[in-house]
Amino acid sequence: MELQNKVALITGASSGIGKAIAQDLDQAGMKLVLTARSQDKLDQLAASLKNAKVLAATITDDDVPQKLVDFAISTFGQLDVVINNAGAMTTGAIEEVDIEAVCQMVRLNVESVFRLAYIALRQFKQAGSGFLINTSSVAGLKTTPKNAAYNGTKFAVEAFTDALRMELAGSGIKVAAIAPGTVDTGLYDHWGQGDKDWVMSGGSLQPEDIARAVRIVLEQPDHVLIPRMLVVPTNQPV
Repeated sequence: MELQNKVALITGASSGIGKAIAQDLDQAGMKLVLTARSQDKLDQLAASLKNAKVLAATITDDDVPQKLVDFAISTFGQLDVVINNAGAMTTGAIEEVDIEAVCQMVRLNVESVFRLAYIALRQFKQAGSGFLINTSSVAGLKTTPKNAAYNGTKFAVEAFTDALRMELAGSGIKVAAIAPGTVDTGLYDHWGQGDKDWVMSGGSLQPEDIARAVRIVLEQPDHVLIPRMLVVPTNQPV
């Protein structure tokens, strides 16, 4: 896809991987719609970009995905790419895990991803083209102790993405997943030191590394699709 003047919607855009993707796609000449909960962070990011509009929202609210798609089209007249990136990680052993936090994570990592994907893909089908990228994880391909619920959410994203890819084959619409390994985004700051040392034992990526992977997937010629890109630190042992 030629990215110049195309329109991308990015969720979870105020920090970490989403922010880095926004900065990279801005450099590629794309017009951006950015969403996250923090209005201040979104405004600061948009002010540093060439052509970005923001809509602060809670992506797990049922009506937000449709509002985002409508906002992109009313603002820029089209929507070409959706980066379904917002997510959270809740972990813990059986005896200690916060079940309510787990259920909130499922709403964010699975339900909101499904809602936005289906709404965006309906728009893409009307337009006859489009590209959906879902942020997955190495945890969607491998399981680890104390990560059962998080593994479950990312396995769901992997299955969902690949089934959509097959359903849309031949339609002019592409669907792919980016599966990062350990990325230094602050996601692990609340972990205990032992668990943090373990997950960081092979080093870590920077958000810009994932943004570069997204760009590689998007910029393939029309007849090429990379349906999943797994990106991990060279020495990651998981």
